[in-house]
Amino acid sequence: MFDLIPIAFKNVNQLWAYILTETLKRLGLTCAIICPGSRSTPLAIAFAQQVPEIEAISILDERSAAFFALGQAQATGRPVVLVCTSGTAGANFYSAVIEASYSRVPLLVLTTDRPPELRDCHSGQTIDQLRLYGNYPNWQTELALPSADMGMLAYLRQTIIHSWERSQTPTKGPVHLNIPFRDPLAPLPDGTDLSYLQSQFQPEDFFAGIANTTQFPIPHSPFPIPQEWKECDRGIIIAGVAQPSQPQEYCRAIAQLSQTLQWPVLAEGLSPVRNYAELNPYLISTYDLILRNQQLAKQLAPEMVIQVGEMPTSKELRNWIDATQPRRWIIDNSDQNLDPLHGRTTHLRISVEDIKAEERNLSFSSDYGKKWCEAEAKVRLVVDQTMGKIDEIIESKAAWLISQILPPGTPLFIANSMPVRDVEYFWKPNNLGVRSHFNRGANGIDGTLSTALGMAHRQQSSVMLTGDLALLHDTNGFLIRNKFVGHLTIVLINNNGGGIFEMLPIAKFNPPFEEFFGTPQDIDFAQLCATYNVQHELITSWQQLQQRLNPLPPTGIRILELRTNRKLDAKWRQENLKEFAADSKI
Repeated sequence: MFDLIPIAFKNVNQLWAYILTETLKRLGLTCAIICPGSRSTPLAIAFAQQVPEIEAISILDERSAAFFALGQAQATGRPVVLVCTSGTAGANFYSAVIEASYSRVPLLVLTTDRPPELRDCHSGQTIDQLRLYGNYPNWQTELALPSADMGMLAYLRQTIIHSWERSQTPTKGPVHLNIPFRDPLAPLPDGTDLSYLQSQFQPEDFFAGIANTTQFPIPHSPFPIPQEWKECDRGIIIAGVAQPSQPQEYCRAIAQLSQTLQWPVLAEGLSPVRNYAELNPYLISTYDLILRNQQLAKQLAPEMVIQVGEMPTSKELRNWIDATQPRRWIIDNSDQNLDPLHGRTTHLRISVEDIKAEERNLSFSSDYGKKWCEAEAKVRLVVDQTMGKIDEIIESKAAWLISQILPPGTPLFIANSMPVRDVEYFWKPNNLGVRSHFNRGANGIDGTLSTALGMAHRQQSSVMLTGDLALLHDTNGFLIRNKFVGHLTIVLINNNGGGIFEMLPIAKFNPPFEEFFGTPQDIDFAQLCATYNVQHELITSWQQLQQRLNPLPPTGIRILELRTNRKLDAKWRQENLKEFAADSKI
């Protein structure tokens, strides 16, 4: 720490930046993403001085940098710092800030700025950066101009502590600090005599009492199960989209609630519940397919629904709940409204781990629960038999196969559009403990590659499942390759365009469908990979894919490309999704 002191007292800006970074280090910050620029010089130098306690990573493209930080914060559960220069640089963080807000991911966004006297006068690289991200941050403010006054340094310390806390409580999310600096930005003398302050400054006294809050678990208060839940024998639990920091404990809590109430658990493909299947004997993974059978959907209509986390992606499930209008409870400890259906819903602002399960029943006594399990067994068997017989490379089989072959505990990033839907339709329950990650807050395709690289950085060898457009939208993410530590395998479904639009009514109207919705890019991914020095391999059989995914390499980035026919992929889904449960009766 004391090596920082000489740099800190070069000028007021550097002292200010030292207090800021030292406070963050003591709070528990371990990663800062620095985008190049001039106005952010004091912070870049200060973070560089904090290495190795804080890993400082330089990333050229601000949008890519922001999503890399998002992925790293998803994987670790800890806040990650983002730093950029003044002007439009910070605007490129916007989409990641929105995603962090909706996905509840802790980011600390530090946009540097020119001082007030250089604003609104056409000084270069200056825009209005106050409230740059609207209402998306959990909290936002502009710091005072740097000052060598001890009272102002204390103000800075406490503001940083508050910012850190607000990125994590009451709900995780982004915090934005706009930080103005006057010249000189480099660690050159600025005419301020700091010798007296330097002689009086006692770091251990000044920083005393700062706690590394990432080390302390959040206490849980037991929540008793309401009597009306216990008295209902036509209830279901929906395990929705979730990225819990402790997935096994999360899944165990849902299983205990299920066994206490004897209610089946409809588990979204983006819920960890499907990857810890042995914990939950009442797991329903084929609900989207089951509910396409109108007779089954009617017979299985619930009276009560407990939704844990966000609503699943399935349109079939949403329409079914909207049509049947059951009494609903949403269990989630955020302050957000998680009911897009606007039903008869009560939000319980608790974690599912807070619920006090009372007893464990190992078999269903209600006919309703048995019907769900019977339907699941029948449809799952049909899906597995159908997929197992498919030899040609089609898009839908990739998610089904990947769910069974990854090394235990593999971090997996699932891109938006068709990959998340194929995961919901076909992801087979397993006991592999796969750690699924995704950007389902705003559901966009921006930053897909960068988020996956951030997720994989310094983690277990990781995998990403994506389509070609989502990958192409973020190819600047490959610029991170020389800073990336670890391994990422990208399973690329290349159908040369937007496959999800093939599933919509607009697909029948061509023109303009192919040009404005299908949008084929005609990219040779082998050449693209050569440009970035990324390994590429064309996959021509499912056996070859299985061999490449287990075991995974320890380092590097590679693309495994599966070329499919977009029209035939869509036709296969349209012909098969309704048929999986067509003959099922209960």
